[in-house]
Amino acid sequence: MIVRSLVRQSRTGLFTPPISSQVCRRAFLSTDASQPPSLSQTPAEVAAPPSQPLAEDIVASEPERLPWGARRALGNDIANDFITRTKLQRKTNKLGSTLERRYMPGELIQNPPAPKDISLELLMASQTHLGHNTSLWNQGNARYIEGTRNGMHIISLEQTAVHLRRAARVVEEVAYHGGLILFVGTRRGQMDIVVRAAELAEGYHLFTKWAPGTITNRDSILARSKLRVVDENGNDITDRGFTPLLDNHRPLCPDLVVVLNPTENYVLLRECAQEAIPTIGLIDTNADPGRVTYVIPGNDDSWRSAAVVAGVLGRAGELGQKRRKRDLEKGVVTWQNSEEVTRYITKTNLALQGVKAKPSKPNRWPLSGGRVFR
Repeated sequence: MIVRSLVRQSRTGLFTPPISSQVCRRAFLSTDASQPPSLSQTPAEVAAPPSQPLAEDIVASEPERLPWGARRALGNDIANDFITRTKLQRKTNKLGSTLERRYMPGELIQNPPAPKDISLELLMASQTHLGHNTSLWNQGNARYIEGTRNGMHIISLEQTAVHLRRAARVVEEVAYHGGLILFVGTRRGQMDIVVRAAELAEGYHLFTKWAPGTITNRDSILARSKLRVVDENGNDITDRGFTPLLDNHRPLCPDLVVVLNPTENYVLLRECAQEAIPTIGLIDTNADPGRVTYVIPGNDDSWRSAAVVAGVLGRAGELGQKRRKRDLEKGVVTWQNSEEVTRYITKTNLALQGVKAKPSKPNRWPLSGGRVFR
């Protein structure tokens, strides 16, 4: 039995895969004296090493145990792998997608899009197409609704883009003719939006609750407000002989009002309708489109949607102001004074020339308009 075991052990030793002469010699000659062989072990188990190290383990842990020729071949393989990897990176480094930050919350406010940048992708990314539940809809918005999904109305973005471009054109022309534009957004989070839009259009903003009667009863509510007269460049010229004009002059009304939440500001819209002031409103599926003059169908609950609409209108006002200032450099004034201001200027000029003006009928409430601000 002992002879057969030794013969079998010699045959297995002949077919053992060669690692290296030094490694094999060290591996087969090493013994562990701490654990003596037991009597139950066979001679083959006693002659076999307790744990033979693999060639991969030796290369990874102790490459210095390999002979010089094996280490040289191993170094050449690493160098070749590095060269191949570098060439592959040069060929494939321009492939794939570019990871970048696409949405920044303050970007729509600080740098809003222009009217020419309006696209369906921008409106959909801003959640402008999302309406309210089908049970809360106003039937006047039927022509602006594309369909329903999961019990919610979906607003047609084609309609939104068309109406937004039209409203932007209105804002641009009002700003070009020197009109007063008021941006209103009284919901939480709309303060920065309306302020930035008013800065671009050189208009005015309101982000608090509207005081009822500010337009219809402005003679009483704005009685203590300070009046001033400005020229075509916006410079204050009240001290140039226009102080007596301010005693009987009424406060001005805005020439255009942009409302981002018409549902809460229905009192403002009613006063604008009484004074024939055009309005622009962001109308959701639950709002009444008949309350505003120019409808912009869209989601009024999303901050991104309100930021896009107000930003586009603010950019349109900025374009109108730039056009007006370019014409002013050429000597072209795009707006006219009110009848009261024109009458006062004519009377003052005739008095300076020594000519007595014809008496006119007293007008207790002069016409509003012109360049008198409160």
